[in-house]
Amino acid sequence: MAVRIRKGDTVVVIAGRDKGRSGEVIEVHRDSGRALVRGVNMVKRHQRQSTTQEGGIISKEAPIHLSNIALADPKDGKPTRVGFKYVGKGDDRKKVRIAKRSGVEING
Repeated sequence: MAVRIRKGDTVVVIAGRDKGRSGEVIEVHRDSGRALVRGVNMVKRHQRQSTTQEGGIISKEAPIHLSNIALADPKDGKPTRVGFKYVGKGDDRKKVRIAKRSGVEING
């Protein structure tokens, strides 16, 4: 299946407690269908002190399901679906992602 959301994309949360917030994708876990988004779905974790890290309660991002996020349109920043099209001719053909909302090509 084609990758619709990649590392480095700006996404908008469309469902859940962080609905409406946006952030950059840090990593995508394709096997579980989840993504880590900077500043979204923050959880508190108790961490034991070690030689390299201090102990205490830390906040960090938890993975969010791909169905609950949508790519932000490069034109206006609103959620959009992702489509694909081929650009170029012959052997130079390249498959690119496009925003369904505005038709703009998505970088990456």
